Amino acid sequence: MSEKPFRFKEFTIHHQHAAMKVGTDAVLLGAWAKINDNTKSILDVGSGTGIIALQLAQRSYAEQIDGIELDDSAFEECVHNFEESPWSDRLFCYHASFQEFTEEVDETYDLIVSNPPYFKKQNNLNLDLSREKARFQDALTFEELIFGVKKFLSQKGNFSVIIPAQAENEFLKIAEKYQLYPSDILNIKGRKETEIKRSLINLTFTKTETLISELVIENARHDYTEEYINLVKDFYLKM
Repeated sequence: MSEKPFRFKEFTIHHQHAAMKVGTDAVLLGAWAKINDNTKSILDVGSGTGIIALQLAQRSYAEQIDGIELDDSAFEECVHNFEESPWSDRLFCYHASFQEFTEEVDETYDLIVSNPPYFKKQNNLNLDLSREKARFQDALTFEELIFGVKKFLSQKGNFSVIIPAQAENEFLKIAEKYQLYPSDILNIKGRKETEIKRSLINLTFTKTETLISELVIENARHDYTEEYINLVKDFYLKM
């Protein structure tokens, strides 16, 4: 059965062949990532279908929005989604690994975003499967990601990322090693009574006091909180 396109208010995501379909994590990051008047260039590491880059195109006037995607099927769908969007002249996707991109490209970006692979591989898993590559760190470790970000991020730029909450301490320790420090952390809960599930983190080269806040997605099933609606309402059709 073919996967229907996912329609947002200002763009459509075709994700029939991509390993990772449209999900809450990507939409949260695309809605929350730090954009300001100085955001002229954006890099999306591990673009998948291009959803985050498209959200940032909708939210910003950035003249250059580049994605990087290694998986063949996801790359093709990302290019298609970029070309079909209202911002096709500002969007471009590289077909490469971030490690290759880091070695070969000399650019700086005012905002870097990533919804990176986050599970550590278990021995019985086969990373030839594209969905596993998209989810598991063996394709791109936190250290490789942050190493590349340090190279590409402009001096006053922002690096916004979403990771599992239990990986937050590890991620921040690696970031500090590369002189990147948290300015904002948003803790995500599915419901008020549940544990923190995800951490949205913004890193900069400037060490400041970290603003820590919390967002609950639902009061009950399909009963979304006002805070969540306010964050994502510019994108979802039914909000």
